[in-house]
Amino acid sequence: MPPSASRSSPFDPAYAVALLQQAAAAGRDTLDAAGLSALLSGIGVTLAPRSGTAGGLRIELLNTREFGLVLQAGASGAEAELDLAHFRKDRAVVCASVELTDAGDFLERIRRTLAWQRLALQARKDGHAVDEAPLRAGLERLITLGRALAPGNPAAPFVLQRLALEGVAPGDPLAAASAHCAFGAPVAPRVARPVHKIDKLLHPASIGIIGVSATSMNFGRIILRNIVASGYPKEQLLVLRPEDAEIDGVRCVAGLKALERKLDLLIVAVAASAVYDLVDEIIATDAVEAVMLIPGSLGETQKSREPAAALAARINAAHAKPGGGPVFLGANCLGVVSHPGRYDSWFIPLERLPKPQKKPERNSVMLSQSGAFMITRLSQNPWLDPRYMIAVGNQTDLTHGDLLRFFAGRADIETIGLYIEGFRDLDGLEFARAARQAVLAGKQVVLYKSGQTEPGQGGVLGHTASIAGDPRLFEAVMRQAGAMIADTLDDFDDLFYIAGALHAKQVGARLGAISGAGFEAVGMADSIRGETYAMTMGALEAGTVKKIEAVLVAKKLDALVEVRNPIDINPGADDEAHLAIAEAFLEDPNIDAVAVGLDPTAPSVRALVESKLRPGYDLSDPKSTVHLMPPIAARHPKPFIGIVDGGRLYDAMAARLMDQGVCVFRNVSRGTRALVRYTEARLAAEALKARTASRFSS
Repeated sequence: MPPSASRSSPFDPAYAVALLQQAAAAGRDTLDAAGLSALLSGIGVTLAPRSGTAGGLRIELLNTREFGLVLQAGASGAEAELDLAHFRKDRAVVCASVELTDAGDFLERIRRTLAWQRLALQARKDGHAVDEAPLRAGLERLITLGRALAPGNPAAPFVLQRLALEGVAPGDPLAAASAHCAFGAPVAPRVARPVHKIDKLLHPASIGIIGVSATSMNFGRIILRNIVASGYPKEQLLVLRPEDAEIDGVRCVAGLKALERKLDLLIVAVAASAVYDLVDEIIATDAVEAVMLIPGSLGETQKSREPAAALAARINAAHAKPGGGPVFLGANCLGVVSHPGRYDSWFIPLERLPKPQKKPERNSVMLSQSGAFMITRLSQNPWLDPRYMIAVGNQTDLTHGDLLRFFAGRADIETIGLYIEGFRDLDGLEFARAARQAVLAGKQVVLYKSGQTEPGQGGVLGHTASIAGDPRLFEAVMRQAGAMIADTLDDFDDLFYIAGALHAKQVGARLGAISGAGFEAVGMADSIRGETYAMTMGALEAGTVKKIEAVLVAKKLDALVEVRNPIDINPGADDEAHLAIAEAFLEDPNIDAVAVGLDPTAPSVRALVESKLRPGYDLSDPKSTVHLMPPIAARHPKPFIGIVDGGRLYDAMAARLMDQGVCVFRNVSRGTRALVRYTEARLAAEALKARTASRFSS
């Protein structure tokens, strides 16, 4: 390729490689002024030093540990040094994985930044619009360069570490005030794990357990009893223990070498100090397809980090052997609950955490680096009711990316929720690829990333030996992949729940809000705006207004209520009034989703298990909300959520609705915010699918 390129000429990465080879031959890992000028000219950028970079853009290709090369853009100069916490999302800096973006997508992200909006405003004052074509062409070439020199590209002779352009001024050609380019040698990737063996982990035809006590209720013994209590056949279970013939009716064998046939799953519940030699024996005997490492502290303390890293290296090397060797889940791993596999290997006794089926068909999975995260989520909201729950632990072998990729291809899974503390090197990119694969397959991916503060990042390192990484980068790349990102633990609960409840519904931006409590109707309207997206209050059609007026007349509320959206239908409205008006909203073509405050404390609503004041005027009444609302929610394709904002007296009302698949929240703000965040993510996923389909069709 010539050293200078027109806007329409293709970019050949081989030219950049030649420049890097010249620098490397001279003993440098950066480009000198001549090499840098030549590289930029090929990209379509002129180097025009000037005093100050204020008002321009900083555009940067940056190699990151988790995601490989990312493309970033935002304010240049002193403004770039301001604390990003002072800005709303997407206002200071935007970034994307070079693999998952294109020039049009990233230019749309740049338009959200204050730096771009300032440039556009100045251009309008000068009587013209910003010419975006040179910037789009430059971005396309930068993305091509980034993909060619990415750390995950096996054909790349070098890895681009950083290419930074400061003070970029839109124009033809683009002009940068300064630039810097650094590169390095490629690093050999980890051996690919035999991900197909995760099926053996989830649906084992045989299970062995090491670490079961015959005399005390240790973790191994609790796991054994939980597996049996979950319905797993005892004849398919083994305890590896030479001292006994059986424990709790399960046959014992002396050890791995005494196995009659290869085990699908081996659960290791021994002390951490015994794991190192045991893993070597597991690899040497090749007697197991999948292994679950329960013990903690491997790699989580300074003393254990070097031995744990060596252990991970030996497991990684085993994957290069014929058959791929066993896959390992953990260590520091609570275990797995697999309802289809009929086993529960958590070391939490079932009496402390029962798992009744709350969905007609379990269709979600929860993956978490913290077992306690899953325990508390499920204990507080059993309606989450995942098909599988897997504690990932410290990713000695199987990673978040491996597991998400496995579930992205399963037809029986619609929603995937994940709690993440950190990634192994480049597994963030693998994870983002898997998230996009899942979203394009019609699944929903809900993520919460811990370690969002400096103290939190320290806690992550001590818990599962994870490096937390930059939470802002994580969010940007994962939103780009199509995932829903929870800012808080409450957000995760709400998004994972609403995603499971509304997966089959059609989404849109116009909300209808109804309540007999004035504050709730207003609260819904006040909660429709998020940080990066907002719903609107839909304008009711004249026919809808007439339907609602007829309901108000029939219920003698017409003198008290004015029809509008949001609508306060008065505390005198009974169950039928609430739901008849809600259905009128659902039938309106200008309304895409409906939230109804069900006003459990109102005297006209049948919300009690038993009413002493009005016997029979309770949940058992066929005219109660728990009887009327479920069929309405089922037959309408639009999201329909109920708000039961009341104390423990109304737990039964909420539970009976949720048992029938109605999406219910106990707080109006949380419910509305969850719907807004969910709608934003669903619409973004639909746009992503449309862009992908268009790209393939063209």
